Amino acid sequence: MGELIVTEFMTLDGVAQAPGGPDEDTESGFEYGGWQAPLIDEESVGLMFDQAKGMDVLLLGRRTYDIFAAYWPTAPEEGGFARLLNGVPKYVATRTLNDPLDWEGANVLGGDLEASVTGLKERYGRVHVIGSLDLVQSLLRLGLVDRLHLWMYPVVLGGGKRVFEGGAAPSALRLNNSRVFANGSLQLEYERVGDPAVGLVGA
Repeated sequence: MGELIVTEFMTLDGVAQAPGGPDEDTESGFEYGGWQAPLIDEESVGLMFDQAKGMDVLLLGRRTYDIFAAYWPTAPEEGGFARLLNGVPKYVATRTLNDPLDWEGANVLGGDLEASVTGLKERYGRVHVIGSLDLVQSLLRLGLVDRLHLWMYPVVLGGGKRVFEGGAAPSALRLNNSRVFANGSLQLEYERVGDPAVGLVGA
């Protein structure tokens, strides 16, 4: 069985809505689209690419698919991201798109989400999900996420869609790696290791 690895960009208060641009996701009147952009630097982009290089297949939600499909097929090759994302198989979890899709190598993930994603994990070693917040919340509820690559930025927005909003399955996590960047951003790599343990402090 393969692993499902989620990469999310989030603020200190857990908001992951529209990190990349003002028009990315304005749902519920969100006004801070593009909050990540001033904090991106060459060092962090290099680490993002190193983490992404291991993907065998990319799984996206509908909104993130639309953003990626509009940009990456004709994006410049600098840094290798375009070649990577254009070359891997891609699946879109959506009820509003039909095959064939415009982006080469992209297919609609049909059927029951839990069964379909489990099928991907059976066929591929590393299933990567980037952004796709609504999809990620469903995957967290279903307990299908094996690893979390969280990028946490020194910003507090006070409102917006949050990564762990909506009832994630209770999970114990192990921190496998962490990195601090000069601008105060953190990169945290967690692995799910089972159910939360409880006890009595001081006992």
